[in-house]
Amino acid sequence: MQFIHSDLGHRTRGELVQFTLSGNSANCRLLDSSNFNSYRNGRQHRFFGGRATKSPVTLAIPSSGHWYAVVDMQGLAGHVKASFRVLPGQLPEIREAPLSSAPSLIRRDAPPPVGQSTQVYDVFISHASEDKDEVVRPLATALQSEGLRVWYDEFELRIGDSLRRKIDQGLANSRFGLVVLSPSFIAKGWTNYELDGIVTKADTGEQILLPIWHKLSKQEVIAFSPSLADRLARNTALHTVEEIAAEIAELINGSDT
Repeated sequence: MQFIHSDLGHRTRGELVQFTLSGNSANCRLLDSSNFNSYRNGRQHRFFGGRATKSPVTLAIPSSGHWYAVVDMQGLAGHVKASFRVLPGQLPEIREAPLSSAPSLIRRDAPPPVGQSTQVYDVFISHASEDKDEVVRPLATALQSEGLRVWYDEFELRIGDSLRRKIDQGLANSRFGLVVLSPSFIAKGWTNYELDGIVTKADTGEQILLPIWHKLSKQEVIAFSPSLADRLARNTALHTVEEIAAEIAELINGSDT
């Protein structure tokens, strides 16, 4: 039996093989090494593919290994010419690290109330007042809809405020801390050293606040603070506030079980 074939070498599952045909309809097959040997020796074999009536034809590599592409006229009349090329498969899905990968983000036990406050909160949000309407209030509302107690309302950063002291006060009465990083927040004049310091415990390197990037690209965060850009974070350009709130609620509620 005559056939046209191409040794594709080792291929990865999901890669695409394109068969380009010229002439009559033909059989297009993908075979692994064992089945290709059986096929060319006229023995029973298994393959992926079938009769193609249009060109080009694209078949996906079903599993990683050594593969062959074959075109033949078995059971068909006429003649055909064929060529083959391997196309890249779909890119892998972008998977962000889960919040649970930074266990220091959440205080497992509810902290005792500190100072004049008698209320203990699930989530504390640090932000610039300019971001309140667009992102902070919707985020706080979404967190509350998840059944979480949120403290943010009176927190507005002003030039001259002690960022560390204000955040320490908020975290003292909360189990989880957020800091909304935005052009407005950065414009307040906080140094990248100070911002990096409040996200991370200086002595242990543990991340204690989750940055929420708002209207900041990866490149802009890197330009401002390369160290801060490497921290686990969420981005309002990639996630809705509802998605962020749901993920935080899942982590907090899961820590209670």
